[in-house]
Amino acid sequence: MQKQLNETNDSIKKLTAEKTQLEQTKLQVEAFDKQKVILQQRVSTIEQLQKDRTGAQELLDMVANTVSRTENLWLTTMTRKGSTLSMDGSAASINSVANFITALKRSGYFQKVEIKESKQDERNTTVQTYLFQITAEIAPPATAISSTGQAKPASAPAPAATAAPAKKG
Repeated sequence: MQKQLNETNDSIKKLTAEKTQLEQTKLQVEAFDKQKVILQQRVSTIEQLQKDRTGAQELLDMVANTVSRTENLWLTTMTRKGSTLSMDGSAASINSVANFITALKRSGYFQKVEIKESKQDERNTTVQTYLFQITAEIAPPATAISSTGQAKPASAPAPAATAAPAKKG
């Protein structure tokens, strides 16, 4: 009986030690789970910021190219709030404003291009000009990247095509 009691006490001591070790492991797992949640929140925040981010340089290039292709149109202010771009400007004609809106839509970089206001500038009576306000929603980065990604392969074969005739001649 004494032997069996000693074995049972030894078993209880081993199980108690194992229980203590498992409780410590459980606390570590809980701490890791808390840390994992915090890190996942950080990663999701970073991913959201990257998703929402479009390059300022790319945006300015797209607007500048669109404005330069539109005759008699000048932007006076441009403001970005989130994915909405507000532009104020002046133009020599209403047709120039319409052409600018069409060019913005065709660029593939902007969605929901809307004219908020367009009126004749009454301050300058010597030259007929029109003041306008336009808002446009910037396309998601994936759309903008895919549209630029299509342009890069199209321009890559062109140098190869020009290099081949140079070797022949």
